Amino acid sequence: MRALLELARCGTIAAAAEALFLTPSAVSQQIAQLEDEAGVTLTERIGRRVRLTPAGHALVGYAERLMVVLDEARSEMAELRREIAGELRVAAFQSIASVVLPDTVKTLQHAYPRLAIGIEELEAIDGVAALRSWRTDIALIDDLSIVAGENRENIAIVPLAEDVWYVTLSTDHPLSKKPSLSLADLKDETWAIESTGGPFGSFVADLCRRAGYEPRTNAICRGSEMIEAMVASGCSVSIVPGLRRLRLPPGVAWVKLRPELRRKIYVAYRRGERNHPMVKVFVAEIVRTAAKLLS
Repeated sequence: MRALLELARCGTIAAAAEALFLTPSAVSQQIAQLEDEAGVTLTERIGRRVRLTPAGHALVGYAERLMVVLDEARSEMAELRREIAGELRVAAFQSIASVVLPDTVKTLQHAYPRLAIGIEELEAIDGVAALRSWRTDIALIDDLSIVAGENRENIAIVPLAEDVWYVTLSTDHPLSKKPSLSLADLKDETWAIESTGGPFGSFVADLCRRAGYEPRTNAICRGSEMIEAMVASGCSVSIVPGLRRLRLPPGVAWVKLRPELRRKIYVAYRRGERNHPMVKVFVAEIVRTAAKLLS
């Protein structure tokens, strides 16, 4: 059932296998076994991709409901044990993870010695996917990773923090002493932005287009480190979330973006595990930690 759910999400056997940490042949065998047991064809190939048949789509709906029931069963068994113990998997993107997770984990490990928290650094949109495919128990996400129209019936979110976006420039840049800057003020600059496959690349490019121009880029980067280096050197400007202020290198000036732009950050979990003791204590503690560190 999990193989079918992941195949429905990913669209290819190879991608589903990677997400499940299995070989493509193992996923194909599981789908074939499921088809034998169901007595109907669940998938059909369209080029390199796999498309679900009507029967496949119907079974995906049942699989999602079954997984929710299993979550609820695990949660009730954990409550009856009256002990906070076991492994809790957490997916988090770097800028928020580095701020709130160390203190959260330290406090919980001291309070509950048999609680093992495992952290995987994932971009927010990948954290959502990992949560929906049961590869993680908790995900720290933002409103950029919540796709409009996406089925989030089984996902619950709790507000964690808000993050303000800033313009970053070299401290030697003529605009670095301005109290605020609009996107129109930056139309003649060269930009360092994340690739469109990253969480912010398309977002920043779309902001510039809405301001009436295509950003002239001299660096398409896979992550924030190269962006920071290009900005510090004076070669580029960029727009970045405020959480990154905590670790930017010397030589970078922060200027408020006008009008102000914010993103909301959430802690997310599956609704079926809303009463799971490990989930409850983790959510409560990370909300307290964020309020203390980011207020």
